[in-house]
Amino acid sequence: MRTIRDENTGKWKVDYTYVDWLGNRKRSTKRGFATKREAEEWGRSFLAQKQADNTMTFGDFLEVYYEDMEARLKEHTMISKKYVIDLKVLPYFKDMKLSDIKASTVRKWQNELMKKNYSDTYLKSINNQLSAILNHAVRFYELKSNPCRKAGSMGKGQADDMEFWTKEEFDAFIEHVMDKHTSYLAFSTLYWTGMRIGELLALTPADVDVNKKTISITKSYQRLKSRDVITEPKTQKSKRTISIPSFLVADYEDYFTRIYNFDVNSRIFNVTKGYLSSEMRRGVKESGVKKIRLHDLRHSHASHLIELGFTPVAIAERLGHEKVETTLNTYVHLYPNKQNEIADKLDAEYNEEAD
Repeated sequence: MRTIRDENTGKWKVDYTYVDWLGNRKRSTKRGFATKREAEEWGRSFLAQKQADNTMTFGDFLEVYYEDMEARLKEHTMISKKYVIDLKVLPYFKDMKLSDIKASTVRKWQNELMKKNYSDTYLKSINNQLSAILNHAVRFYELKSNPCRKAGSMGKGQADDMEFWTKEEFDAFIEHVMDKHTSYLAFSTLYWTGMRIGELLALTPADVDVNKKTISITKSYQRLKSRDVITEPKTQKSKRTISIPSFLVADYEDYFTRIYNFDVNSRIFNVTKGYLSSEMRRGVKESGVKKIRLHDLRHSHASHLIELGFTPVAIAERLGHEKVETTLNTYVHLYPNKQNEIADKLDAEYNEEAD
């Protein structure tokens, strides 16, 4: 690497060589630096990224990590990932060499975050992002081990108390949003199907079969950087067809008659998640039911199905969970304790044989 002043502009430039991803040796020049120091720092950072070994700084490696993951993750996933990392991870580790990050370093970072008033689930999410970055360095860039494993985690994957509405609470709430047809149908769909918010907002009239009484979920909606983006659903299992009750079919038929310039390929709910959150707050305030999140309507549906006696397999299929274990881990505490019932049946069987 050579740093020299450009005679034509008076600014500094860096001449450097590197090996590209095909193994070819390349020469290039980067111009326009105000000082020699800036030019040298850029050159060292660039070459460290190209070499991508564990002596590079965390900040430099993060650029390598982002570049790799952007080709593999959905846009909205990358936006969420970058937001958490840039805010809560990067400031602490930015100038540290990867090889200098030890379990004790991670523990100190965790302790700083745990002093703040963050939820356990948020702390867990932040920790997972750091661990994912360092796992990437272990797998592909010769970092000896992931110090997050020795440091241990922080927070919890799920909140201790899952919030949801009973049918009685939902009935009280829905009465107070009936004045707006879009809100009424959106909340009714979320409660009676358990679909995700993005899945709801991506629905078109073509997805609703009023004759077969089904809704097909094949896509998801996100609002990204002032753009409406339609993507694939969360997982392959998320692509599914949900049977809906007759009263919900009737609500859709009535709603379709109210749509001006009806288009089977346009979004049914041409609103945002923010709008639905605002409408939910309005309904909660007017009805007096406890406050829950939009996503908790999905939990409310699952809770209702459990109360009706449906199996985890059936619920997993309806919710679009990739594995039935996800359903069990999420809702196991909602399943009634059957121990006394089991003992009573064993007693009855024993007594029948004794007679």
